[in-house]
Amino acid sequence: MNKQGLQPFIGILALDTSFPRIRGDVGCPDSYPFLSKVVIVNGADSPAIVRDGEPDGALLERFIAAAIELERNGACAIVSTCGFLVSAQRKIADAVKIPVMLSGLSLYPVVAASCPGRVGILTASRKALGPNALAAAGIDPKQVAIAGMDGASVFAETFLATKQRQNTSFDRDSMERAVCNAALDLQKSEPDLSAILLECGNLPPYAPAIRKVTGLPVFHLLDAAALLMAANAKD
Repeated sequence: MNKQGLQPFIGILALDTSFPRIRGDVGCPDSYPFLSKVVIVNGADSPAIVRDGEPDGALLERFIAAAIELERNGACAIVSTCGFLVSAQRKIADAVKIPVMLSGLSLYPVVAASCPGRVGILTASRKALGPNALAAAGIDPKQVAIAGMDGASVFAETFLATKQRQNTSFDRDSMERAVCNAALDLQKSEPDLSAILLECGNLPPYAPAIRKVTGLPVFHLLDAAALLMAANAKD
């Protein structure tokens, strides 16, 4: 129990989107083996967040306010549905007194230490994952290989469009094939990869398939969520 006598839960800062969040998606409550609470930040659709830098001022303030509200309601840790919020990690984390990890990219030091060699990063948008976002995650671009999903229409039209233009349904098998093909292409171009790190909160549903086709360990934000909850266990 937390200080308010409520069962501990993880808070999820979610983008304002139209697509379905399937099991395994960071924004789906069924993805967690513990309680979770999703808070949608109004106006935060994908184009506003998937960028090489923090959100615009007013939008960033809404994320901060949502994080403070989650903490006030009893959250013991906070994650987010979009790894590009790594650029706002410090400001949002500084606003609360509970652990905050907004991006799978923040797992990079652990992945690099435990899987020596070049780490592959699979991101929603290769174009957007630039020096500012990488620096915010403490990643040296020379030490990683990066592939994006923005070239796959089934992905881009679902997850990267504005809210009004996003697909409101998608074929899971088609999405999985597109994700696995991107991972395989990355591995083919960089045969020395030691692991794959998923930036995007929409990619964890396909982590088992990526592991199967590449034979590599795959890490993502749900792993971090479990770590944060375990670190805050009081019993």
